[in-house]
Amino acid sequence: MTELILEAEGLTKRFGGFTALKDVSVGFERNCLTAIIGPNGAGKSTFFNVISGAFPPTSGRMRFEGRDITGLKQHEFARMGIAKSFQITNIFPHLSALENVRVAVQAMHSRFDLWRPRENLTGLIDQAHALLALVGLGGHGPRLARDMAHGEQRALEIAMALACEPRLLLLDEPTAGMSPEETKGMMELIQRLAGERTVVLVEHKMKLVMGICQRLIVLHHGELLAQGTPDDIRANDEVRRVYLGQGK
Repeated sequence: MTELILEAEGLTKRFGGFTALKDVSVGFERNCLTAIIGPNGAGKSTFFNVISGAFPPTSGRMRFEGRDITGLKQHEFARMGIAKSFQITNIFPHLSALENVRVAVQAMHSRFDLWRPRENLTGLIDQAHALLALVGLGGHGPRLARDMAHGEQRALEIAMALACEPRLLLLDEPTAGMSPEETKGMMELIQRLAGERTVVLVEHKMKLVMGICQRLIVLHHGELLAQGTPDDIRANDEVRRVYLGQGK
């Protein structure tokens, strides 16, 4: 039987009188690269925000590795092994790439060690260098984040997310705003990362994820439309109807 790392049961999210997400139940398989896809306005970002802890669901439950995590704070998600990277890059532009990652690593090591001098923490620089190398930025440590290309900044943000050694990595439209070459590099990075942990990404470019993902979850108007392997999704008449003229 396939082991699920994250389970969503009847997730609904309302903003006033608007229902952005309606009764979505789906499971995410451990050590599987899964994409959440759908046309613009399908509810993908809302779903991402709920399963990453940014928004509490209006109703429904979530379980991570069998534990009920419904309503927990975002920092508690990170401590449990869930990391996220949002669509809008979230880095420190005036720090170097190395310092950005070192700060993220240090935050995980010293969160509850307020009296220990920061400069005495050992191994942080080595860990930061290793994370930069992991995302393809091994030679970019001294560069200021603000001077890096958009694709490099996104890779830097992912390196920061990996500082908590997550078992589940959530990525919200990781290729947004990227050139074709940057997009290719990002998708290759995602595939590498998925070899060692569970990765879930949100995308609206269906063709982009068809070739690399093992499972796809399709949302439409805030509801679950379909889920399955790429072949299952390609053969689904409702998915083809929704995406008619929308593929990119």
